[in-house]
Amino acid sequence: MTQAQSAYIGARIFDGATLWDDHALLVLSDGETRIIGPQDIPSDCPTHSLDGGILLSGFVDLQVNGGGGIMFNDAPTVKTLATVAAAHRGLGTAAILPTLITDTPSQTAAAIKAVTDALDQGISGIVGLHLEGPHLSVARKGAHDGTLIRPMQDSDLRGMLDAVDHIPNLMMTVAPESVTNAQIRAMADAGIIVSLGHSDCDYDTAMAAFDAGARCATHLFNAMSQAQARAPGLVGAALDHGGAASGLIADAVHVHPAMIRAALAANQGPSEVFLVTDAMATAGSDVTSFHLNGREILRSDGRLTLADGTLAGADLTMPQAIRVMVEQVKDPLEKALARATTIPAGMLRCPPSQNRADEMMWLSQGMTKMSWIAEL
Repeated sequence: MTQAQSAYIGARIFDGATLWDDHALLVLSDGETRIIGPQDIPSDCPTHSLDGGILLSGFVDLQVNGGGGIMFNDAPTVKTLATVAAAHRGLGTAAILPTLITDTPSQTAAAIKAVTDALDQGISGIVGLHLEGPHLSVARKGAHDGTLIRPMQDSDLRGMLDAVDHIPNLMMTVAPESVTNAQIRAMADAGIIVSLGHSDCDYDTAMAAFDAGARCATHLFNAMSQAQARAPGLVGAALDHGGAASGLIADAVHVHPAMIRAALAANQGPSEVFLVTDAMATAGSDVTSFHLNGREILRSDGRLTLADGTLAGADLTMPQAIRVMVEQVKDPLEKALARATTIPAGMLRCPPSQNRADEMMWLSQGMTKMSWIAEL
C-alpha cells in the first residue's frame, strides 16, 4: 500500500482546472499527489504549513528560444539545452519546447540531434522541439533573418517525418506561403504539431491550412496578417477555426490587454488560447544584450528589440504573463493558470507528467516568488 510521505496546508491548490481552498496536498511515497481535506491527513504524516499562495504543477512553455544567457541557435547542443531548461525551471517552468529560430539546414539538423540526444539522456525539462522556420513568409519575418527563409522542399518534409519518429513532441511554425496543404497534412498525420505564423496569408488560405491539419497559431497577433473589417487575415482565421489553438505572449508589450480580451471573447474553441514566453537568452539571467544570426538584440524596460526597434522575442516569465492575464486582461485566475499548464500540455502528443511531487511548486500570493515543493 502506498504510504503518505508529507502534506502541505495553508495554500490554495490548483489541480489543472480548479482552485481548491481549505484543502491539503498529500504527497505519497510513489511521488504521486492527492488533494484531500485537512481532516483526512494521516496522523503520522509530517505536515508543512504554507503562508498562502498557490500549489500547482510546473508551467509548460511551447516556445522557448533561450535562457541562462544563451540562445539555442547559438549552440544547438545537449549542454545548451540543459542550461536553458535549468534557467526556466528556476522561473517555474517544468517542461519546455526549445525553439530554433529560422537558421541554416545544418543548424536545424544539429537542433534535431541535440533534442533527440537530450530526450535519450533524460535531460530534465526538455520534452520536444519547436522549429520556428525556415518555411515562413519574408513579408512577416519579424526578427527572423529573411535571407534564410525558404519554401519547404520534399527533402525538408522527409527530414521532419524522420525527426518526429525520435522527437514525439515536434512543433513546426510554418507559413502557407512556403508550405503546401499536402505538406501540412503529411506532417499532421505523422503527429507533428503544425502551427501557422510569420505569415501574410489571407483568411481563406489560413482556414484551408487549418483544415489540412494545422492546429495552432504562433504568437497570436504578432508577425501575421491582422483582422480587418473585410479581410480577417490569419488572426481572424485562428480565432474563427474551432480546431486552432493560439499561443499568446501576454506581456502587455506584444499585444495590448484590450486586444487579448477581444481575442478571448472571439475564440470559437474548443481549442483555446495558451501562454508562451517566447523567451530569449535573457530568461533567468542578467544579460542586457545578445546576438541572433549576427544581429544584436537589446534588452530594455521589459522589451527585446533589434536596433531598429523590431520586437525580437520577449523578456517575460510565466508568472509575469499570468499576472498580466489576471490583473490587466481580467482573465479568471483558474483559467490563466490553465493557460500556462494544462492547456499547452494538452497540445502535446506525449505530455509531461503533472501533479507529481517533483513537478509541483508553490507560488506566492502575488506570484512574485516560487519554490519547488522539494525545496520548501
